[in-house]
Amino acid sequence: MSISAFHPSSMTGFARHEGSFGDIQWMYEARSVNGRTLDVKLRLPSGFEAIDRAAKELARARFQRGQVSLTLNIKRPEISSDFTVNQAVLNHYLEIGNSLLAQGQATMPSLDGLLALKGVIETQTDEAGSDEGLEAVLLAGLEVALDKLKQSRLDEGQALSMILTQHLAGLSLCVTQAEALAAQQVQVIRDRFERRLSELLPGEDLQERILQEAAVLAVKADVREELDRLKAHIVSAQQLLSEKASQGRKLDFLSQEFMREANTLCSKAAFTELTQTGLELKSIIDQFREQIQNVE
Repeated sequence: MSISAFHPSSMTGFARHEGSFGDIQWMYEARSVNGRTLDVKLRLPSGFEAIDRAAKELARARFQRGQVSLTLNIKRPEISSDFTVNQAVLNHYLEIGNSLLAQGQATMPSLDGLLALKGVIETQTDEAGSDEGLEAVLLAGLEVALDKLKQSRLDEGQALSMILTQHLAGLSLCVTQAEALAAQQVQVIRDRFERRLSELLPGEDLQERILQEAAVLAVKADVREELDRLKAHIVSAQQLLSEKASQGRKLDFLSQEFMREANTLCSKAAFTELTQTGLELKSIIDQFREQIQNVE
């Protein structure tokens, strides 16, 4: 069974994207897990709430289902400060102070008092740079992060497609085996009914009655419709896996239909070998359905 050029997207994935803006370092981490619908959750630093709406719109443009968690970390450099004494301002304060001292209107000032006067100490701060333009850079980085997450989900989907294709091949093999065994149903039922009737009514000619009753039981035990529907469902699943758009919900519905037919097959099985094949079908369907939960 060949694998199509297209394959489903998984709902699980991880991506990281980082960059810088001047001295500011930033990094996005994006994670995705299973979800019945698309649910986008963000953890953003204070002051960057505007990215929230854009992130949800960008995620909706890329994903149909899954719980997407997006974290933005920003690291700014430490701010360094240089202090200088404005000598001109200090001299001006001293001139005024000396005049007041000479008039007896003031006392000798302390050093910390002089330095606390407005304008005496000047601070030159080396800022990390203006944040103007940072938001645009972060939005561009967000798109890259989400694109990487989408690719991660597609890579997971490719591996998932191979597993699902193997499960469908296993189902096809079981259906073929069940068809061969189902052909024996009529004879098995007839032999069983004849044996039981002979034990109850020994020595009587029961052939006509055996044929009539066996025919009725054989009709009730006919599994050809179930097997035909199973084969049709397998073809449908193969087509869904080959489509470009993810079809997780439809595949999940098909897995339920698989199980319904397999249960009916087991209930109609008239002998052990067919029952065992039906149980093998159910086992593979369980595995198929478990993997389907990861499909977008």
